[in-house]
Amino acid sequence: MTTAYPHLLEPLDLGFTTLRNRVVMGSMHTGLEDRAKDFDRLATYYAERARGGVGLIVTGGFAPNLAGALYPGGSVLVTGRQARRHRVITGAVHREGGKIALQILHAGRYAYHPLAVSASALKSPISPFAPRALGARGIRSTVAAYARCARLAREAGYDGVEIMGSEGYLINQFLAPRTNERTDEWGGSPENRRRLAVEVVRAVREAAGPDFVIVYRLSLLDLVPDGQSWDEVVALAHEVEAAGASIINTGIGWHEARVPTIVTSVPRGAFTRVTARLRPEVTIPVVTSNRISMPDLAEQVIADGSADLVSMARPFLADPDWVAKAATDRADEINTCIACNQACLDHTFAKRTATCLVNPRAVRETTLVLAPSRRTKHVAVVGAGPAGLATAVALTERGHRVELFEAGDDLGGQFALAMRIPGKEEFAETIRYYRRRLELGGVKVHLGRRATVDDLTDFDEVVVATGVEPRVPDVPGIDHPTVVTYAAAIRGEAPLGQRVAVLGAGGIGVDVSELLTHVGSPLTVEQWMAEWGVGEPDASRGGLVEPHPAPSPREVHLLQRKPTSIGKGLGKTTGWVHRAALKAKGVHQHVGVNYERIDDEGLHITHGENRTDPTVLDVDTIVVCTGQDSVNTLGPELVAAGIRTHVIGGADVAAELDAKRAIRQGTELAATI
Repeated sequence: MTTAYPHLLEPLDLGFTTLRNRVVMGSMHTGLEDRAKDFDRLATYYAERARGGVGLIVTGGFAPNLAGALYPGGSVLVTGRQARRHRVITGAVHREGGKIALQILHAGRYAYHPLAVSASALKSPISPFAPRALGARGIRSTVAAYARCARLAREAGYDGVEIMGSEGYLINQFLAPRTNERTDEWGGSPENRRRLAVEVVRAVREAAGPDFVIVYRLSLLDLVPDGQSWDEVVALAHEVEAAGASIINTGIGWHEARVPTIVTSVPRGAFTRVTARLRPEVTIPVVTSNRISMPDLAEQVIADGSADLVSMARPFLADPDWVAKAATDRADEINTCIACNQACLDHTFAKRTATCLVNPRAVRETTLVLAPSRRTKHVAVVGAGPAGLATAVALTERGHRVELFEAGDDLGGQFALAMRIPGKEEFAETIRYYRRRLELGGVKVHLGRRATVDDLTDFDEVVVATGVEPRVPDVPGIDHPTVVTYAAAIRGEAPLGQRVAVLGAGGIGVDVSELLTHVGSPLTVEQWMAEWGVGEPDASRGGLVEPHPAPSPREVHLLQRKPTSIGKGLGKTTGWVHRAALKAKGVHQHVGVNYERIDDEGLHITHGENRTDPTVLDVDTIVVCTGQDSVNTLGPELVAAGIRTHVIGGADVAAELDAKRAIRQGTELAATI
C-alpha cells in the first residue's frame, strides 16, 4: 500500500461493520436498473468497481412505490420477488470484497408520469406533469413504503441504503418553502417541513435493524430561491442523526437550479467547504461530493477535516480501478472523469443506457470485451487524436504491437484544442492518461511524421484516424486578413481583436466565444462562485446571492445561419450552462444570418431567405467555426495498395466534433482486431 493517500485509504469502523476505505461510489443511474433482465449486466458493472477497491457502492435510485418512479417502468423495489432478483448484484459485489447500498429515491414532482405526487401541487419546470399534493394518509403510506423498501433491500443482500433527501426530489420538496406550501403538521414551520425526512429515517432504521448502513443524502445547498436556510440544514442533520442515520452524504443543488454543480467548468472540490462547515455539527461520518476526480484532492479534504469520506460517481464510470491505482501509487494511470456529461447524464435524461465518453466499456463490460488476442499483430495507427489514442491503447491491452504516427508535434488532436477553452481544462487529463498508457503499452510513437503508404506496407493492419480540418465557407472575402480559423484562434496563432465575429454557433463556435470572453487563468473557486451567484451557506435561503460575472474583455458577435436559438443542439445537461455563460458575458447572438461578404468595413450580413436587414458588423477579427471536413487521403491509397485498412473518428465522419463516437469507435475496432 502506498503512503501517498493514508487518510483516503484508511478503513472506517461504523461499529457494526467496517468500510475498507473512505471512498464511496456515488449513485449513478445507468438505465440497467429498470429491467430485471439487465441485472446480470448491472452486477458485472458493480463487481468490476468492487474489484477495483471501492469502499462502498451506492446503486442508482430505486423508488419505494410506483408514484415515486422517475418514469413509467422506472426502477422500483416493492416486492419480495424483486428483492430476490437483486441478489445477483449484491452477491457479485460481495464476492469481490465490496459493500453496496441501495439508493431509495422518490421522484416527487420530478416524476415523468401522471401519478406524480409532492408536498404541494406545484409543477416542476423539468416535468410536464403537475403533481398531486399528498394527503396525510398518503404521507404515512409513503413513509411505510420507504421502510418496506429498506427491509427488502436487506433481504436482497444489500449492506445498507441511501435515502435520497436532496437534488430536489420528494423529501427535498417537503423541506423547502419553495415547494411546500402546506399548513398542516407536514408544512409551515421548519420543524414540520423536516418531519417527513426524519420520519423516513426513523422508519427505515426500525425496519432494517441496528446493523444496517443508512446513508442520508442531505441537501446542504439547494441553490434555488426559497430553499432551506443553513440553520434549517443543520437542524435537519441533528435530527437525522438522532433518528438513526449512520452517515450523512452531501447533496448540492436541485435539478432545476440555474447554477451548474458538476459540469467540467465547475472547479474541482468547489463545494467541499460546505461539507466542512456541517461536519462539526454531527458525530456520525460526513461525506463530501461533487467535482472530486483525483486522489490528491480526495486525500486533502479528508486530511484537513472537511469530510470523513469522499463520494464520486462519474469517476468510477471513467475508471473502475480508481482506488486500486491510488493504492498502488499509480494515480498517473487513472482515466480521469472530465465531467463532460455527454455519455452519462445526457444518456440518462434521454432514457438511454449510460456509459462514459472516456471509457466506452462502462456499463458495457459484458459486451465490449478487450480480451487477449490469440494472434499478436503489428498494427499502425495514423493520427493521435481521441480516436487514434483510444485505438492504440486498446490494441496494446489485447497484446498487439502498435506504432502510432502523428503529423503534428504532440498528442491530442481536437482534445488538445478543447483543453485550451476556459472551463475545459480537464480535457488535458485525458491526453495525460493516454500518454501514460502508450508508455506502459510500449507503443512506438512517431511525432511530426506524416505517414505515407510506403511507411505502412509492412504492418498487418492500419487504422486511419487522421481527424478533421476546419471547413472554410464560400464567402466573398473569406481570404481577408481579419479571418482566422477556429484552430488558429484557439492555439493563439493569430491576433484576436477587441471586436470579434464568430461564424458558426455549434459546439466549437460556443467554445470559441467562451475563449474570447475570458481572460487570464482558470477561475478559482471564489471567482467561479461570484460568477454564478453562489454565496456562503448562510448567505440566503438556498445559498444564492447576486451573480457578478467578470466583464468580457471583448465585444463578441456569435452568428449562425439556422433560424433556431443558439445552443439548441448542445448537450441536455450542459447546453443551458453554456447559453447562460454567453448571456452573462454579453455575447451578441445573431440567428438566421446570411454571410454576404467580408471586406475592410467588416462582416456584411443579411437575414432570412429574403436577405433583409443588411447590416455591417464593424469587427477586427472573424473566427470561422463553420464545420469540419474529414482528412482522409491516406485511407483510399492504402486500400488501393492492398493493405488492410480501417478508417475511424473524424476521418470517417466529420460531423460536429464527437469525441464520444471517436473513442467508442476506436475501442470497438480494437476489440475485433
